Amino acid sequence: MMFAASSASSASSASLVSPGLSPARSSADPSALHDGTSAPGEARTDAPAQCARTAALAALCEADPATKAAAARTLYADVLEGRAACSAHLEFAEPAGLPGRPARPELVDPRQLTRRGMQSPQGRAVLLHALAHIEFNAINLALDAVWRFAGMPAAFYVDWLKIAAEEAYHFSLLSARLAEYGHAYGDFPAHDGLWDMCERTRADVLARMALVPRTLEARGLDASPPIRARLQQAGDQASAAILDVILRDEIGHVLIGNRWFRHLCEGGALDPYETYARLADQYHAPKLRGPFNFEARREAGFDEAELAALTALAGLDASPVAPAEAAAPATPPSADS
Repeated sequence: MMFAASSASSASSASLVSPGLSPARSSADPSALHDGTSAPGEARTDAPAQCARTAALAALCEADPATKAAAARTLYADVLEGRAACSAHLEFAEPAGLPGRPARPELVDPRQLTRRGMQSPQGRAVLLHALAHIEFNAINLALDAVWRFAGMPAAFYVDWLKIAAEEAYHFSLLSARLAEYGHAYGDFPAHDGLWDMCERTRADVLARMALVPRTLEARGLDASPPIRARLQQAGDQASAAILDVILRDEIGHVLIGNRWFRHLCEGGALDPYETYARLADQYHAPKLRGPFNFEARREAGFDEAELAALTALAGLDASPVAPAEAAAPATPPSADS
């Protein structure tokens, strides 16, 4: 784990920056990473390198959460340093039992999960556990995109390895904070909604880009501010600071998804608006509902036409406003609903 349990309690959002990890923005235009002879993720000619996509699959198979998180962060560093490269042409047989995960938490139907107030330490521990479960699944989702989809540009794999590394960092922060409440990941039940969408889009990289970062992760942008506000109202500044870090990075993750979705639509001569609507219906994506974090969504690459559609969906008469200008709901939406 990145931090000892005592570190999170005194950390501010400024200090919770992982060494070697900057806020995730797409590493480059999808069509070209860099000028020069060898970009991150591309095979070097002067030294052998392990296949990062093979290593991503191995990390995805890993059941121990801390080991998986460490592997994701190490793999991204290896790609940046040229010790690993992404062999885009490789096709892999899918192993049984994906993703690797521990025996706990018990996975239940989402309707069996009860909400608890954040005024009690136990209620905040349940929330932190739910967030840690989301981040653990997000590591798996990012690693899955790396090994599963062959034939993509090197920048695609580097972007998703960066996301995996940052989700691993988030998981470590939340695990350390959860330990301060006397709990560990696995202590409370959880649901499998995030991985379910991964399964549904396993054969379609365009659908994956449309429905995981642009839909599920974007819901996290909407959910984060009201959850953070309730933590702060409960006096839990340390947990609120972790939410600041997660929101900052998730904007970058959604931006990456938006960029690759549009890149794939452009390559296939597809209208992105019609394509998104078709894929959301085909794969039974969760219905979008407000309140929406328009400011974060704009920064994450949603255009004005998409934001206007959300405005209409939310039943708003005015133009989109930042969440600070609207009252937080009494019960915030789930980050992965």
